[in-house]
Amino acid sequence: MMVPIRCFSCGKQLAGVYEEFKKKVEKGEKPEKAMTDLGVKRYCCRRMIFSHVDLIDEISKYPR
Repeated sequence: MMVPIRCFSCGKQLAGVYEEFKKKVEKGEKPEKAMTDLGVKRYCCRRMIFSHVDLIDEISKYPR
C-alpha cells in the first residue's frame, strides 16, 4: 500500500494515521470524527487522507 507520507501543502506526517483512520471508518465511524480523533485538523491534511485511493494492488497485476 502506498500511503502519502506527508501532506503536500503543510508537510505534516500522515503515514502513521492512515491505517488507524481506515480501521475506524470500516467499523462504521464517520470519517470526519475519525480524523478529528486522530488529530488531523487542517483541511489540507484531511484532504490528503480522505481523497487517497489505494491503486497499487490494481497496478501491480500488469507487467511492464
